[in-house]
Amino acid sequence: MALEVNGKTIETTETGYLVNTSDWDEEIAAEIARKEGLELTEKHWDVMNYLRDEYFQNNGNQPNDRNLNKAMSEKWGRKVTSKELYDLFPGKPSKQAGLIAGLPESRRKGGY
Repeated sequence: MALEVNGKTIETTETGYLVNTSDWDEEIAAEIARKEGLELTEKHWDVMNYLRDEYFQNNGNQPNDRNLNKAMSEKWGRKVTSKELYDLFPGKPSKQAGLIAGLPESRRKGGY
C-alpha cells in the first residue's frame, strides 16, 4: 500500500502504518488523520508528540492507553479520562495516535 502526499509516494503496511518512520512529517500526519476522519488539534499533537518522544527516546517504547492518561494528565495539569482520549482518537488512543504519529504498529496484546 502507499500514501500520496504532496507528490511523494510513502510506503505503508497493509494496515496503513508507515513502513519507514523517517518518512513521517506533519503533512503526512494530517493526511493520515484526514483518512481516519480526524481534524488535528493541539491536544492531538500533544498525544502524538508524547508517543513519538517515547518511541524514539526510550528504546521503542509504545505506551498503552493507561500510560497516555497519566502522561496527558501531567502535561495538561488536570486529570485526563479515557473518554477524553477516546474522543480525540476513537480508534483506540494508543493505536490510532501511533498510526497518525508515523510509528510502527504496536504488537501489544489487550489489557492495559
